Amino acid sequence: MAPPVPSLTTQPETALPNKAKSSPAAAKSSRARAKPKAKPKSAAKPSRARAKAAPVPKPPTVLVRQARKINRVLAELYPDAHTELNFNTSLELLVATILSAQTTDKGVNLVTPIVFAKYPTAADYAAADRAELEKIIQPTGFFRNKASSLIGLGQALCDRFGCEVPNRLADLVTLPGVGRKTANVVLGNAFGVPGITVDTHFGRLARRFGWTKEHDPDKVERDVGALFPKSEWTMLSHRLIWHGRRVCHARRPACGACGVGRLCPSFGEGPTDPAVAGKLVKTGPFS
Repeated sequence: MAPPVPSLTTQPETALPNKAKSSPAAAKSSRARAKPKAKPKSAAKPSRARAKAAPVPKPPTVLVRQARKINRVLAELYPDAHTELNFNTSLELLVATILSAQTTDKGVNLVTPIVFAKYPTAADYAAADRAELEKIIQPTGFFRNKASSLIGLGQALCDRFGCEVPNRLADLVTLPGVGRKTANVVLGNAFGVPGITVDTHFGRLARRFGWTKEHDPDKVERDVGALFPKSEWTMLSHRLIWHGRRVCHARRPACGACGVGRLCPSFGEGPTDPAVAGKLVKTGPFS
């Protein structure tokens, strides 16, 4: 008797592995569709941490004490220190500060009464006739660039800030012709928001006093700001600028007539004889 034929229903065919069933073309296609594993979210955190700006190192205590002592003496020497640009509103101060680039405050103050009378609002600057504006501000120098800044300033204020001057640094520096120095002038003197104004005088004196070695205005602002409470920043700026204009000149500082000479590590860069140094002191007016 012949053995029984195995039933297909009782012994199903064993499935071959996919690898054996797949053709080379199918395998290649499968590999192409495979996506690389996504990095876990936590892996991105270190890069974000590295992107953060390094904190400003805490200055030595001895430097902080020396800096604040100099500031106290300057406060006694210049009790009425203030910005020497004439203005009545935040817009007027902003315009005057833009015009003061590469010229004197005294020269700006001769021009601004005409400018302020003709252009009392931001909308007036936005609609100003370029040729007419250039003619008015020509005595301040670089009048074409300054006219462009003032017209653009008026347009930006009206487009983005309701024709009003904003009271935030982040907003001010987005305006045509406005950098950190100009913004800090406006914040400190029109809005009462502390700010350090790093002009040529401030930077020179900060280096002579040993408060910074930097020449970049932003870095000077950072280094000096670490030495003083924010409440002092605006008046400190006025005092250094006043002292720089009157006594601590760029080429020949009047060291022998300097009220903070005994505290200054650069004492001796200029004449130390009081009689000689006294002749170098400038009394102004600067406005």
